[in-house]
Amino acid sequence: MKQSLLDLYPISRTRRNHGLEHATLKILSQKYPHLKLAGMSSPHGFTIAGEVTAEDVADAAIEALKRLRAGEAELALHPNCGTNYAVPGVAAGLAAWLGTLGSGKSFKQKLERLPLVLVLATVALMLTQPLGPKIQKRITTSGHPQGLELERVETTVRAGVKLHHVITHG
Repeated sequence: MKQSLLDLYPISRTRRNHGLEHATLKILSQKYPHLKLAGMSSPHGFTIAGEVTAEDVADAAIEALKRLRAGEAELALHPNCGTNYAVPGVAAGLAAWLGTLGSGKSFKQKLERLPLVLVLATVALMLTQPLGPKIQKRITTSGHPQGLELERVETTVRAGVKLHHVITHG
């Protein structure tokens, strides 16, 4: 059986942790609908930033893992995932850069291109906005945790922000 790049250890683990992070955030958001939370994933687990207890994070992660294993793969997709912002942002940046090519070296020549740059960036944003959720679903997250297991939650505070590091293995 041919192995995909997405199946390689650090990528697969990060994708599965990313899906579990999203599912955990959704469950926490249901319990605390007005609380601002953020997350970030790695091959070793994920981090939840926000004013919740370690017990709340652990309970939400346990429930999230159970629900993902039960087939609720859509729980791994989150509307505020960075992928949904990065894809159109990169496209807009590249379109803006393309609009500056050949504009000359002077500030005036570059400024004359500003309307073109703005149009290109806006069109790129509009055209690529639907790609973020598709890339999130197919590439950056996985709703199938496979053998992923929760190990522990470690809480730290940095710059006044509570960070819950959820360590996983498998």
